[in-house]
Order: sequence, then C-alpha cells, then structure tokens
Amino acid sequence: MSTDGSLPRDFAARLLAWFDLHGRRDLPWQKPREPYRVWLSEIMLQQTQVTTVIPYFERFVARFADVNALASASIDEVLALWSGLGYYARARNLHRCARQIVAEHGGEFPRSVDALAALPGIGRSTAGAIAAQAWGTRAAILDGNVRRVLARHRAVDGWPGTPAVHKRLWAIAEALLPETRLADYTQALMDLGATVCRARRPACARCPLAGDCTARQRNDVTRYPAARPRKPRPLRRARLVLAQNPHGELLLERRAPLGIWGGLWCPPLLDDAALGGDGTQALLDRAQRIETLGLVRHGFTHFDLELQPLRVELPMPCELAEPERRRWVSLDELATLGLPAPVRKLLTRLFTTAST
Repeated sequence: MSTDGSLPRDFAARLLAWFDLHGRRDLPWQKPREPYRVWLSEIMLQQTQVTTVIPYFERFVARFADVNALASASIDEVLALWSGLGYYARARNLHRCARQIVAEHGGEFPRSVDALAALPGIGRSTAGAIAAQAWGTRAAILDGNVRRVLARHRAVDGWPGTPAVHKRLWAIAEALLPETRLADYTQALMDLGATVCRARRPACARCPLAGDCTARQRNDVTRYPAARPRKPRPLRRARLVLAQNPHGELLLERRAPLGIWGGLWCPPLLDDAALGGDGTQALLDRAQRIETLGLVRHGFTHFDLELQPLRVELPMPCELAEPERRRWVSLDELATLGLPAPVRKLLTRLFTTAST
C-alpha cells in the first residue's frame, strides 16, 4: 500500500470487510473464477448491467464452453447469441480475441496485464480485472463504477474522460491496491459502485468508506464525477426495406464492420448517407406492392435513429450480386443470424414464424 499520507491505509480493509458481508459472491462467472469466464463477463459487462448480462453469459458458456470453442465458431453464430446486448463491436472483438488467443497463445490466456491489454477488445482496466480475478495479480481497474467511487472518495474534480483526470484516478486506484485478496477487492470495488455508491441516490449511510469520503464531507456527493459535457443528439432517418420475393424470403445484407450494427445482418437501409445500402432502390422500382409501416425509434449513445419500415413484395425472383454480402433468407433462418435487436423485434412482430 502507498505510504502517501493523503490516502487512507485501511481503505482496502474496510472495503473487504463490507464485501464479506454484502458482496456478490454467487455470480455465474465466479463459479469457477477462471480466465475464460472472467474475460467473457468483463467484455459483456462493459456499459451493461449485471442483471442484463447474466442470461447472455449463461447462453454463451452453454454454447461455447471455452476459448477454443468460441474461436472455432462462425461470427454469425456469435452475433446471433449476442443480439440484443448492444455495442456489437464487443462481440466482433470477442471473436477476434478468441482466435488470437488460440493462434498466438495456444488457447491459454496470457498472464501479464500488458499482454492481455494488447488483445482485441481488452483495454487497461479490463486487463487488470481479468488478471486480478483470475490469478490474484496486483492490478488496478478503473471501470465506470470504480471511477465514481474514487472520484467521490477523493473529490476529484473534472470529467474522467479528460486525460488529466483519467491519469489522476489511475494513480489513486493503483495506490489503494492491497497486497492480498485482489480478486475479492476488485469485485468489491465494482459491487460498491453498482449497489451503494450509485450514480443516482447513493446509499451513503451503508457505505464502508463514508467516514472519510471527501464528497460526503462536503455534502456534495452527486457532483462527482463530473458529467461528460453535453452535446445535442442528432437525429438520423432512414427507410428500412423489408423486401420479400415470391418464395417469402426476406432480403438481408451484412452491415459494414464499422459503424452501427457492424457485422450484423439487416434489411437494407436507405436515405441516410451514414446508414444506407446500395442497389436497393432498383428493388423498390420493381415492387408490385409497397406498404408503409409505423415508425421505429432507437437510441444510440451519440444519436437517435428513426426508421421508416417499408414492406415490399416483389413479383418475381431476383438474383443478387455479392452473395456473401446480400442474401435471401427464409423466415425460419432469422433466429440463426445476428440481427439488430430493434430489427429482430420488428420482424418477429411482422412475421409470426420468426423466432426470438
């Protein structure tokens, strides 16, 4: 532990004592707490709550028991299981990471934080969480919950996304590390932020760190950490072309790897330059019937999307160029493909034979 007098020497001891009474010790990735399960949970938990992640985690490990099984799967199968969890770049990086671990590390996770952080989708904090929980490595983490706990306890001003504030929080996180029980300490910090030191309505009376929490002493807890500077959320609009051929098959195209819904299968989008596909207007021109359906709204982190679904019936079969990117899909196949959650919900509602 750091000998810096500004930091409490018993921070970890108080936190661990609280964890022993109130911490979460029965999460599915803790039984057993081995590298593959910890890694999978940490990727899923990025920007997603525990209650949402648990069923996805359980489905993943039921299908992919270890990193070798995940590496040998197709990206479509991975995305299909991930569908609805959001932030799909995580799923693509998860698959890439599994294949890299198999190809370059013989199917074994590297033990050093630096080597873990060099893998796709694993940053410094995630690498520290994996190393600490899987092997008891003395490594710090700084996810959203931990940033909030430390920013309040030490009254760190400024938005954590700025380099100076980010650097200061990392220094505090590393200085407070205990010498033992690193796995429990790491989980305890995350649990405290998730269940007690919440963003809204923090339960300070139940916090083991309340006695020397600077923000609480100043009666200004919700000031920390400072929020990201707000910007207006732009609205994008696009038409969602639900084209069916005479066989009842639906036209899907694979989205580009970068951008929204990257790598997922989706009916063509038209109108917005940032969203639209190509070659779809010709299908509309040949349609024997076009039905305009109700608008679908979906919010992303930095913008809102308004979709105008068009149900399009084509009078004759249509050959497609680039079959690896565009394909006709039977309604029964939809459940096996990675589809954006709002699109899957719409298709399930429209085509009752589609499966969730």
